[in-house]
Amino acid sequence: MNGYAQALQFAADHPALPGHFPGQPLVPGVLLLEQLALALRAWRGQRLVHVPEAKFVAPLRPGEPARLELMPVAASASRVRFRIERDGMLLARGVIEGEA
Repeated sequence: MNGYAQALQFAADHPALPGHFPGQPLVPGVLLLEQLALALRAWRGQRLVHVPEAKFVAPLRPGEPARLELMPVAASASRVRFRIERDGMLLARGVIEGEA
């Protein structure tokens, strides 16, 4: 099975942003995880049930375009690797688990 990819971008007026570093807003990790859950549902029809591994290595700012990628883990119907990148720079990576 092939992977799944989609573009991400959060508007500067997103309601979750004012509390995340006023004057220098960052997209909160929880919004990135929400997008992973939505992508998993769109790709496999599964809901996100567990995040056994997640590493956020660089910030995403409002208005910046990013790319989310999901890749199957060999021999697992529920585990999926993810990457979020901006212009080839890794922002986040890890493993999520879903179930029907």
